[in-house]
Amino acid sequence: MNRPSLNDLTAFVAVATRRSFRHAADELGMAPSTLSHAMRALEDRMGVRLLNRTTRSVSPTEAGFELLGRLQPALATLDDALDSIATFRGSVAGNVRINVPRIAATLLVREVLPLMAERFPSVVVDIVVEGRLVDIVSAGFDAGVRLAGSIHKDMVAVPLGAAISFICVASPAYLERFGEPGSPEELESHRCIGHRMPSGKLYRWEFERAGQELTIEVGGPVILDDEELMVDAAINDLGIAYVASPAAETALAEGRLRQILTAWAPAPEGVAVYYPGHRAVPPALRAFLDVVKTLRK
Repeated sequence: MNRPSLNDLTAFVAVATRRSFRHAADELGMAPSTLSHAMRALEDRMGVRLLNRTTRSVSPTEAGFELLGRLQPALATLDDALDSIATFRGSVAGNVRINVPRIAATLLVREVLPLMAERFPSVVVDIVVEGRLVDIVSAGFDAGVRLAGSIHKDMVAVPLGAAISFICVASPAYLERFGEPGSPEELESHRCIGHRMPSGKLYRWEFERAGQELTIEVGGPVILDDEELMVDAAINDLGIAYVASPAAETALAEGRLRQILTAWAPAPEGVAVYYPGHRAVPPALRAFLDVVKTLRK
């Protein structure tokens, strides 16, 4: 068999993971027709069909899935090997564009960026704060940050800091006036600070206790789409807020808020930086990931 080129194999991984010639072609910087022709030539060279094509979609065949599963870690290892010599070429430089939710942006600014500035002063970290889930590849980002459970399986995920808990908080003055709910069901008779998601829908509060999961629709005097504002609203006695624990940690430590319904708090969720596993990792992104990994030590 005539061995295919590395470029052809990289292109195949892009098509197989993106499930689109157009999106893969945009990523690779080539015309979709050229990419399609290259994949036909690759299949002819290997003597096996790798992709199922229709007028609207493309997906790997059984052989394609087998090849994809073996190529992805191999290409990642190759990228690591090439990036390992970056220090011999001089200092790492470049831009890293990251898409993050606000709570993760705070973590990056407090813990990651100071280390980046110290170790890689020639790397510019461009952080775009956004609540909605985006396709980081088509949107032009090098990486994103999200809850680990929401990251697509074809991405490489690197854990970022400690897991995050989602908690209910209220001010001491509010609890003194209206009492403390003993169960999630009692929230229906309380003033709750609503959370509007980027999709426009209102978030339903999630609880868990001894394996029992419960989802509650709440109501109250205000609806917000920013967790820091939700915390401020709770501090100002407007009601009970349901937020990620880092957003409320300062107010809790200072006694301006109290955590309630602690027995019903769902299990903490991990947060991770993620990036495409089928493309070369630029040295600037590699430097950023190396700093992120130090937070786990």
